[in-house]
Amino acid sequence: MTTPGVTLSENAAKQINVIMAKQSGGKFLRVSVEGGGCSGFQYKFDFAEAPEADDLIIERDGAKVLIDSVSLEFLGGSEIDYTQELIGSAFKIQNPNAVAGCGCGTSFSV
Repeated sequence: MTTPGVTLSENAAKQINVIMAKQSGGKFLRVSVEGGGCSGFQYKFDFAEAPEADDLIIERDGAKVLIDSVSLEFLGGSEIDYTQELIGSAFKIQNPNAVAGCGCGTSFSV
């Protein structure tokens, strides 16, 4: 079985480039899935200096995102986006594997 890839929207790539330009360390944005949150799993965003051996590297317009192989099982087919709304701006993951989520937008279940 092949896991579908993860894509990065143009808005997300632009925002990642803005954030990384201000970072003194870290060359990559790491997106991972951890147990916890109100729905069972939650997304985590971090910085990384270099990829690990099992990382998928997604690149768009100079922005680089790392996803480890375990998290990729939960994120396959997803799009990482960045939205700006009246209540604030945030990275959003459009995840076709999530069957439920919560109001915070970072927690989901499969």
